Amino acid sequence: MRIVLAGSTGVIGRRLGPLLTAQGHEVIGLARNGPVAVDVLDRDAVAAAVRDARPDVVMHQLTSLSTGDLAANSQLRRIGTRNLVDAALAAGVRRIVAQSIAWAYEPGAEPATEETPLDLGATEPRQTSVAGVAALESAVQEVPEWVVLRYGTLYGPGTWYARDGLMAQFAAAGRVPADADVSSLLHVDDAVAAAVAALEWPAGAVNVCDDEPAAASEWVPAFCAAAGVPAPAVTVGERHGWARGARNGLARTQLGWVPTFPSWREGFATV
Repeated sequence: MRIVLAGSTGVIGRRLGPLLTAQGHEVIGLARNGPVAVDVLDRDAVAAAVRDARPDVVMHQLTSLSTGDLAANSQLRRIGTRNLVDAALAAGVRRIVAQSIAWAYEPGAEPATEETPLDLGATEPRQTSVAGVAALESAVQEVPEWVVLRYGTLYGPGTWYARDGLMAQFAAAGRVPADADVSSLLHVDDAVAAAVAALEWPAGAVNVCDDEPAAASEWVPAFCAAAGVPAPAVTVGERHGWARGARNGLARTQLGWVPTFPSWREGFATV
């Protein structure tokens, strides 16, 4: 297939492009500094790039996370996704695969499933991130065949959670709490594998995360040990209601996706 890969120079995109090419697809990479240089906030430029590419599929792996500016990332999800979806529809694209997150769900006692509503009533600063996710997912669903990949917290080479990543720096400064908040994690290579598989998946949202949701009091010290930075003191207290993790049962049991790293316990050795 001809595939427009938006975000081709990002942590997932730069792994995903060569893998797709190796499988025989023709990949047209869009990024601010990519093979096709496009600012996705420039509506006309995105429309022209997608029209000229004539893709069968658009893969949306856009983020703006290098500086940790969550507001900028939310803007990209809202405006960049809108521009990309409109361009895809105008070009007659029938399938889009888009990156979302698995921690935008409303509060609850158990790890969330795909049927759990998004946390649209969240207060700031969380509201900014959730609103961006909601806008992205709503726009993507306008394409006839859509798959939303709700990734867990990414770790591994090139991510925030790597030996040289942003969170290792924060952890060294004592700015990563080891508290009761629960996360579901995901090795970056497993995220890439899911994106490739999603070319064939039925329409819908899918949690893509490992098998072991865990409290930060468990996984943060393990990450710090792997990254070679001092671990913070474990703190007690109640978790935030939304910090509940997510279940990957749909991806595993119905779609056949199996993570290479079923648990962060083994995966952190790669950071």
